[in-house]
Amino acid sequence: MRRLLRYLRPFVLLIVLAVGMLFIQATCDLTLPNLLSRLVNEILRVNTVPLLAEDASILRIGLMMLAVAMGGGAAAIGVDFFSTKMAAGIARDLRYAVFEKVERFSSREFDSFSTASLITRCTNDINQIQGIFVMGIRMICYAPIMGIGSIIMAVSTAPSMSWLIILAVAVLMGMVITIMSLAMPKFRLIQALVDRLNRTARETLNGLMVIRAFGKEKLEEKRFDEVNRELTEVNLVVNRIMILQFPVMQLIMNTLILAIIWIGSHRIAAGGMDVGGMMAFIQYAMYIIFSFMFLSMMFIMLPRTAVSAARIARVLDTEVTIQDPPQPKRFTARPGGSRVEFRNVSFRYEKGSANALTDISFTAEPGETTAFIGPTGSGKSTIANLILRFYDVTGGAIFLDGVDIRELSQEELRFRIGYVPQKSVLLSGPVSFTLRYGKKEASNEEIREGAEIAQALDFIEEKEGGFEFPLSQGAANLSGGQKQRLSIARALVRNPGVLLFDDSFSALDFATDARLRKALAEKRNEAAKIIVAQRVGTIMGAEKIIVLDNGRITGMGTHRELLETSPEYREIAESQLSQGEMV
Repeated sequence: MRRLLRYLRPFVLLIVLAVGMLFIQATCDLTLPNLLSRLVNEILRVNTVPLLAEDASILRIGLMMLAVAMGGGAAAIGVDFFSTKMAAGIARDLRYAVFEKVERFSSREFDSFSTASLITRCTNDINQIQGIFVMGIRMICYAPIMGIGSIIMAVSTAPSMSWLIILAVAVLMGMVITIMSLAMPKFRLIQALVDRLNRTARETLNGLMVIRAFGKEKLEEKRFDEVNRELTEVNLVVNRIMILQFPVMQLIMNTLILAIIWIGSHRIAAGGMDVGGMMAFIQYAMYIIFSFMFLSMMFIMLPRTAVSAARIARVLDTEVTIQDPPQPKRFTARPGGSRVEFRNVSFRYEKGSANALTDISFTAEPGETTAFIGPTGSGKSTIANLILRFYDVTGGAIFLDGVDIRELSQEELRFRIGYVPQKSVLLSGPVSFTLRYGKKEASNEEIREGAEIAQALDFIEEKEGGFEFPLSQGAANLSGGQKQRLSIARALVRNPGVLLFDDSFSALDFATDARLRKALAEKRNEAAKIIVAQRVGTIMGAEKIIVLDNGRITGMGTHRELLETSPEYREIAESQLSQGEMV
């Protein structure tokens, strides 16, 4: 919460200005009943028709009322201007702060927050905070000033009738407390249901092709409708509670006015009060009711905003587990590949009951291909994540050119690695923008060479505009194989010391796969190539193949060696290759 408040500090001046404007407006409002009282008494004092009377005091009081009203109007415009500017600025800074913090999250932090929840916090929750500043500064500051001032003025105007205001205020306070006790438990539930709604919508939209393929549209419609209806029902309950306050307050206000007129008329008849005084007292009573109406609205809005603020604060206060060292080591620039070494590495996920990796040791030499193969869940992709330091090892150490990667800055480490993920993630924009994503200063020749090695040059040149062909959101205008080749080309353009392929050849046909691996060996022969694969045909030519099973190394060697020494590898090979292909 402290970090959340830190982003509000630049707007302290705006808050002070807004409060100042509110004070001016409240003062003007409190002055108008006095002027109205004087005007009414002066009109009653004049014997001629008031509209034709040339009484200087009436004109003077009327002009004073006009000036006060204009002053209050100007102050109201100023309040709206400053509060809107302040609220928009706070929302902007909070959105940036949340986005910047999420960008630094490691995979461990992403395991704690769902994507749908993070989107809700960055949009809906921040909108709640923005709304409270747009309306809240005016209501929270203006209502007490106007309410307290009106009570003082009303009591000074007619002390004997002040019990009416005390009774009305007591009834209003009871109503506000009742509304708060009913509405507050619902607000946290509303935000949780918004998360569920976003998550359901996101899952449905992302998996729309699968849903259609299995003919489950009605099932997904029903699942979405259940969440939507539950959110709607909770919102209706809250809205009904909130709507109830306005007719109740109007009833209290009208009853109070009738009581004032009834009692005031008797006092006027007895000579204990003048008509102007009764009019002023009515105006002050209305201001008091309105001030409590504003406060009751804020008491209802504040709990929901507090829930949203706590959700945002939880993101901002989350400690990022992957941190750069205080004095990170740096490499001297040198050409060629890099050397990756695992020394007795073990790793366990935060909520895991057993190690995902246990006692893993190997070395990936520059200029060589080191491949990993094994059944699903054996820990292949976990090794790729540890090399990139998306997670930190729980035992042992990983070294890059003899330096523990925890002693390097994340930028330095990842600058030397060209990563191709399992699922191709391409940003919208021209193809050239995608290929230069890892090296923005890359020349046209470099991006062309990267595309050629990745076997992507042919289909790029066939597209209208070539390298300027625009990719749609998620590269939906490309096939799976084309997206995978562009993802590989993006890593190659970077020309790093380590090329890390996390099952990145699965969407390629065997001929394209073979051509790509041949081009890699010829034109990126200095880089250390680490390949996570499911197909034996992709890694047969690797200098070192590591077989994983249940997070442990069960075999290591060349293809021929493993056929003889590793039953697990031979079983995988026999399931994919014919007897003639295996040799």
